[in-house]
Amino acid sequence: MDIIIHTTFLPHSDPESSLAFYRDALGFEVRNQVEYGDMHWNTVGPAKQPDVNIVLYPPGADPGVTDAERQTIVEMMAKGTYASIMLATSDLDGLFERVQASGAEVMQEPTDQPWGTRDCAFRDPAGNTVRIQQRG
Repeated sequence: MDIIIHTTFLPHSDPESSLAFYRDALGFEVRNQVEYGDMHWNTVGPAKQPDVNIVLYPPGADPGVTDAERQTIVEMMAKGTYASIMLATSDLDGLFERVQASGAEVMQEPTDQPWGTRDCAFRDPAGNTVRIQQRG
């Protein structure tokens, strides 16, 4: 059996600012943009991994989500506890400087962790945790 990671989803609270963060600060390609009414889905991904996608989506867009659940999602996103993603780069310090210069909220500067990795963390415009680790 051959199984790969193809697509993952991260919620956004503002499609333009989230797109700018992933495109401009992280350097991801924009692969698809879909609008339905006043909702926007933006698909981005790293240029060297054309089969790996992140869909930035409007949370609670599923018609099965109740108004109370939508409110819980909004509250969790505001606290930064709803969603996260782990990325890796060969130049952690350079990427940290680039993302920090974009105005993104720094959660943790590059740090050598006791478990052996060096990483940093930001919050994207929707409050999602974006942790980036140094890759060999």
